[in-house]
Amino acid sequence: MNEENQVEKVEEKAGSDPAVKATLQELVKYGYLEEARKPALFRNAVLHQGSLLQMLEPLDLALRLDTHRGLALLVLLADEKLDPEEAWSHPLVRRQRLTLEQSLLVALLREAFLVHEQERGVGQATAKVALEDLLPKFFTYLPDSGSDQRNEGRLASLLDQLKTHGIVSEVDKNDEVTIRPLIVHLADADSLGSLLRSYQKRVEEGKI
Repeated sequence: MNEENQVEKVEEKAGSDPAVKATLQELVKYGYLEEARKPALFRNAVLHQGSLLQMLEPLDLALRLDTHRGLALLVLLADEKLDPEEAWSHPLVRRQRLTLEQSLLVALLREAFLVHEQERGVGQATAKVALEDLLPKFFTYLPDSGSDQRNEGRLASLLDQLKTHGIVSEVDKNDEVTIRPLIVHLADADSLGSLLRSYQKRVEEGKI
């Protein structure tokens, strides 16, 4: 076989599975995909997990599947020799840093999501929360502006910011937001619980 034919065979093999290619492109572009939104691509991720892992390994990335919640996401390969902060030095991954208020809201939303799962079962129904229920919980940890309109606007602005991270949906006509399953993988329960306790302590001490 001459060199030209060898090149043709390699190109044919590399492009022989458009399903894997499309799934990989989606994951690299957004960092995750949901079964509810992209069922075909999610199915590809499950069926071709081995191939995707092989493609991602040279990039120091891996695929994590949460089939119970219908979620596939990219994660960095763990390197025990690196400091946790240094492990984020990756040419293809930009760390998403949240503000304190965003982190607080994530903690409250994650708590609501897990309560929903305890009551309805993991992956059994869409998790939603009403703004009127979220608002008083949020301002338990922050100073109240004294204006319902300003408080609602502040919360709405933060929810809109978190929407870009794939954490929540837009506010619907019933003034509810859907909490997306990605939120479970953003941080562990211990760290978020510690954040809530820290906020509560600062409120009690008058530092917020």
